[in-house]
Amino acid sequence: MEHVKKHFEEEAEEFDQVIIRLIPHYSEMINGLVEAIPFEHSAPIKVIDLGCGTGTISKRIINIFPNAAITCLDIAPNMIEVAKQKMKEYPGTTFQVGDFQNYEFNDKYNVVVSSLALHHLPTDIGKQNFCKKIFNSLLPNGVFYNGDIIIGSNETIQRMNMTKWKAFLRKNIPDDEIENKWMQTYRNEDYPAKLSDQLKWLEKIGFSEVDVLWKYYNFALYGGTKKQL
Repeated sequence: MEHVKKHFEEEAEEFDQVIIRLIPHYSEMINGLVEAIPFEHSAPIKVIDLGCGTGTISKRIINIFPNAAITCLDIAPNMIEVAKQKMKEYPGTTFQVGDFQNYEFNDKYNVVVSSLALHHLPTDIGKQNFCKKIFNSLLPNGVFYNGDIIIGSNETIQRMNMTKWKAFLRKNIPDDEIENKWMQTYRNEDYPAKLSDQLKWLEKIGFSEVDVLWKYYNFALYGGTKKQL
């Protein structure tokens, strides 16, 4: 994860502008995540944001759930510093610098969220084991939602996904930058999995009400609930 950390350290200050140029309908995906949190807006929910980046999701959550206690975790100290500035009006927020793949949950949460982070886990087994840790960290009736890059269930769908993504990128980024920077980063740092596989993993782990809340070609928002027994 060191090269991933370096990448995000370098781009922390510009990340909020970069992400909307790279991810189609990014704000729509994030809005879908926040709107799916199934608690009263006044509830004192406990939330952890895995790979929080500059705190975009956490800021939107606290705007809707003002009594939430949020833990922001990210591998890049520069990202955490930007998140601290973004969340400075909410002193109850906790910030931690750390690699989420080695993170030991020392608390229980009503909500676990992540965005564009879990695809950095290099193996399918690693992804499944981490989702088990997330499940175990949830309180009864807690939810996990993840917005992330995925791969298609067959080669035809994956080619279409990549074609559509590059078409979006060309609206914002020169062709040479797409191929020489962002596609190279994708090949070197990203390990996305099939969405259909990930939904099966969640159900096997024990999540209920597993669903896809939003999807645009190779980006999807999905998750499930840890039902009270």
